[in-house]
Formats: sequence, C-alpha cells, structure tokens
Amino acid sequence: MRSSPRKKARPDKLFYKIGEISDIAKIEPHVLRYWESEFPFLNPRKNKTGQRVYTRKDLELVLQIKDLLYKEKYTIAGVRKKLGQGQNRKRTVSIQTIHGVRKRLKEILDTLKSEP
Repeated sequence: MRSSPRKKARPDKLFYKIGEISDIAKIEPHVLRYWESEFPFLNPRKNKTGQRVYTRKDLELVLQIKDLLYKEKYTIAGVRKKLGQGQNRKRTVSIQTIHGVRKRLKEILDTLKSEP
C-alpha cells in the first residue's frame, strides 16, 4: 500500500531545524518566523547557538496553521482565536499548592511507615 506523499515527506525525528520545517510545509523560513511573532502558541525552542529547534508537535501545528490560513481562508486573528482557545484553559498550580500536596503526601507516607 502506498503512503501519501505528505506522510512520506515527514521524516520521523525528534527535532527539526527551520529549513527542514520549511521544506516539509513548503513555506519560506521568514514566514515561519513571522508566524512565531503572530501566534504565541507556536514557540519553538532555541539551541545553544540560537537556532530554532522544532518538535514534531510544532511541525503539526505549522501544518495546521498553513491549512487554516491557505485552504480554509482564516485570517491571522481567526487562527489565533481558533488555536489559542486551548491555551487559555491551561491551569497553573501555585507553589503553595505544590508544597501543601507534598506535605500531605509526606504525612501519608509517615503514617504508612508507622503501621505494623
């Protein structure tokens, strides 16, 4: 069975350089850098030399953004709103909560150790 050309063009790697993402997505590197400034959820890490290092998740996000912009004709703001919805739902845990949970777990552990 033949795989689709799009799947074949995506080597299974942990990390990709901007040029590789550009080749796979068929988007110029300057467009990817622009998208990083427009979409806060597209934020590849940078290595020691400052070169962008994209993950598989970043690659999928780039392809999704491209589809929304070019095929479904979304605006930049529309893509930001559609894909950014999940970002607003992230919950942060305070340090006090973590310390409280840790303290309670230690208490439980001490109780379990003291039982015969």
